[in-house]
Amino acid sequence: MSERILLFIPAYNCQRQIPRVIAQLTPERARWFSEVIVVNNRATDNTEACAIEALRAQAVNGKVLRNDGNYGLGGSHKVAFNYARAHGFDYVVVLHGDDQGSVSDLIPYLESGAHREVDCLLGARFARGSRLTGYSLFRTLGNRAFNLLYSAVSGRWITDLGSGLNLYRVSALDDAFYLRCANDLTFNYHMLLRSIASGWRIRFFPLEWREADQTSNVRLFRQAMRVLGIALAYGFNRRSYLASDFADHASSGYSSTTVFNQAASESASR
Repeated sequence: MSERILLFIPAYNCQRQIPRVIAQLTPERARWFSEVIVVNNRATDNTEACAIEALRAQAVNGKVLRNDGNYGLGGSHKVAFNYARAHGFDYVVVLHGDDQGSVSDLIPYLESGAHREVDCLLGARFARGSRLTGYSLFRTLGNRAFNLLYSAVSGRWITDLGSGLNLYRVSALDDAFYLRCANDLTFNYHMLLRSIASGWRIRFFPLEWREADQTSNVRLFRQAMRVLGIALAYGFNRRSYLASDFADHASSGYSSTTVFNQAASESASR
């Protein structure tokens, strides 16, 4: 494989789901990824042990990294983006560890080479052709309303503010604006607006999204107010917004410890 693609799986308190996510990496799918890293954001359950056990069962180059602090979902992205840049990867794919999305929805775009034509491929739960299972009408309408608002303030048609399946060109991350995005669950909203402002080539693609036994960490009203505030800040004073640093952590401090490291050949020999 001439391209080096990193698969990053952020994980926090998803011990029931993480084995299913890693089990998605059948040989046909895993061949697209040079390495898989599960980034454990200081989970308080058995997520880490379950991830290690699942990786042992797969013939992939796999690591489990444990954040040295609780950096939030956005902070885990920063750990992975820094890792991808430091280790010479060409692309980084984000697949959330709570088993709501499937990497199989991205594979056709890798097969066709569509990823080479853009700076990011963003999974969109509300794009034409997407399939939602277990997603409430209330949340669907709320997301669609925010998609319209962000489309209006950014001047770019948006069909999802942030799902759990995305691909980024690593060279596009070199100016490191992602380090100024928030570390909490609003990371993707900031990332999307800054990507648009930076002139990235962005393509949304439909996916299957399911909610079953996942435990949400989102307080809906509080999250909605944050999402609204971000859009208004960007819309009313874009220059000030882009100059702001929304991270609550030192940019040099996203450290992690490798607690498991398995080469593909080691797994294949079992």
